[in-house]
Amino acid sequence: MKKDIYVYPAVFHYDEHPGIGVTFPDLPGCVSHGDDEDHAYQMAQEALGLHLYEMEKDGDEIPEPTPVKDLRLEEYLEDGEKGVVVLVSVSMGPVRKELDARSVKKTLTIPKWLNDAAEKEGVNFSQVLQYALKEQLGFTDKGH
Repeated sequence: MKKDIYVYPAVFHYDEHPGIGVTFPDLPGCVSHGDDEDHAYQMAQEALGLHLYEMEKDGDEIPEPTPVKDLRLEEYLEDGEKGVVVLVSVSMGPVRKELDARSVKKTLTIPKWLNDAAEKEGVNFSQVLQYALKEQLGFTDKGH
């Protein structure tokens, strides 16, 4: 089920390398890195939002976050590595809005004579295609 706000525990990894690595025990593959703690938290929020957005789009089941009291930090650290658990929250409304509105590149084929005539008139191909697709699909809402 899609939620508006997600909060997951993240492990901030401190080792001999510069910066802070970030992993999410409940979300394998959701990783990030930051130069310092503030940057690591910001990058963790971005990674969490992107990861959950893709899970939602793919129809994957989004796991419940493990309560911090149930996490065993040592399970997520390598020998000699130090770390802390940090709760990271993300508001999905802005994430969904930004990612759904992003542009995607499409390749299409039209006759050369039509291309030449349109270029001569300074036609914006992207704008014309968007307009035509909206009309074809019956979108009248300015939000689409």
